[in-house]
Amino acid sequence: MRVVARYSHLNGEEALRFRQSGLWEEIIEVIESVDAESCRTKVSRERTRAGRKLYSPIDMNKAFQAAFKQRGWEQRRQHFWTTADTRTVRRIVSLPPEVQKTTIEESGHEAISSYNQTDFVKERIAVEVQFGKYAFVAHDLFVKHMAFYISDVIDVGIEILPMKELEREMPSGVPYYERDLLNILRQGRNIPAVPLVIIGIAP
Repeated sequence: MRVVARYSHLNGEEALRFRQSGLWEEIIEVIESVDAESCRTKVSRERTRAGRKLYSPIDMNKAFQAAFKQRGWEQRRQHFWTTADTRTVRRIVSLPPEVQKTTIEESGHEAISSYNQTDFVKERIAVEVQFGKYAFVAHDLFVKHMAFYISDVIDVGIEILPMKELEREMPSGVPYYERDLLNILRQGRNIPAVPLVIIGIAP
């Protein structure tokens, strides 16, 4: 695979290259190590493309997972508590999980356990590789990366997406870089309030 395009949001790429250039090089190395053609295993059942071999999102995810894991990147889960009461949620949002639970219960509300999970984390950098449904990208950018950043777990979030030229050769519903670049830019310069690098890849 190759990097075709990238967008640095709130100086995400600049911060990464300046503070942890080795990790930036490692991410590029991972992308270039993935053999796209070996992932062209999905036989389409879609009416307009029946029988055609497409790139498999599952196989691509497995290839990226193996390459990142080999270099010491690990999945990370961030646990938190929430409830239905708006005032209570506003009070607990920046508190540690154990304090969140106690505060909710002392306010007379039900404490609901939940978590955010990111694909790969290493030395305060989080990477999400998104070949799932296009709606998942917004969740990555506005929920996952944001939650880890606010919790002081990461300094920069990376989102790896297929370019349109790759998305055309994948099953329907997969996200693509060009659309999500527009989605980010239309929000304004400071939203989401987390340094990010959006990377577009293709075979």
